[in-house]
Amino acid sequence: MDTKTIMGKITFINHDKEYATIEYELNGKKKSISGNISEKEQLKLKKEKIIKKIHQFHVGDEVSFVIALSARGDKMIADCLQFHFNNALDNLINKSYVENRFVGYLKKVDDDYFVKETGSYIFFPLILSSWEKRPKEDNLNEPVFFKLENTDKPDKATAALFKSEYIPEYMYAMQCFKNKTVIDATVFKVTPHGVFVNVVDKKIQAKIAVNKSDQLPVAQIGDVVQVRITYLGTSKIIVERV
Repeated sequence: MDTKTIMGKITFINHDKEYATIEYELNGKKKSISGNISEKEQLKLKKEKIIKKIHQFHVGDEVSFVIALSARGDKMIADCLQFHFNNALDNLINKSYVENRFVGYLKKVDDDYFVKETGSYIFFPLILSSWEKRPKEDNLNEPVFFKLENTDKPDKATAALFKSEYIPEYMYAMQCFKNKTVIDATVFKVTPHGVFVNVVDKKIQAKIAVNKSDQLPVAQIGDVVQVRITYLGTSKIIVERV
């Protein structure tokens, strides 16, 4: 078996089954082959010092590999898969610094959501806030506007919807934050390091840090305490006891 290293480009990824289709040229002929892109496989290659770090593969990745027999011995596969570069991904990352607005199609794999960028067909994991409404089933495969996040690490870049819809409890909490409203919150957990409260029903919860110099008595489970929201983002809330 020839174990020489071959260069190719990923043209398709099955995120559910964790394999990629790679197109390459050998002896002047265009061919295609499948390779395992699972995290388990990546960890094995890293342990064997074949790769230096784990990579999240995308369509358009230029990769090197060797052709080997599959574990079942029924077909040839791309083994020792190594990422080299992705010009299409780099172009999207560079564009995001100028105008971070893209069009893509919503996809769902198991319980995870992705956005496939229309021009490059690159899949980006869609990160949703715990207070954000999940996309409806009839919105899948429909075009949406999105932005890229975590662009400092291109292979780990993620997508966020350009216009997100949030649950009513979050919208109410945002109104209280803007108006500096004092809220009656119910304690549901107490630890040596903090008091955990339901700020808006059980949908919006927060931790009040325990300060030894605090003159307020330590709350007990079931107590109703007054708090004010001092920070509210898409995935983080900070409250203070008043």
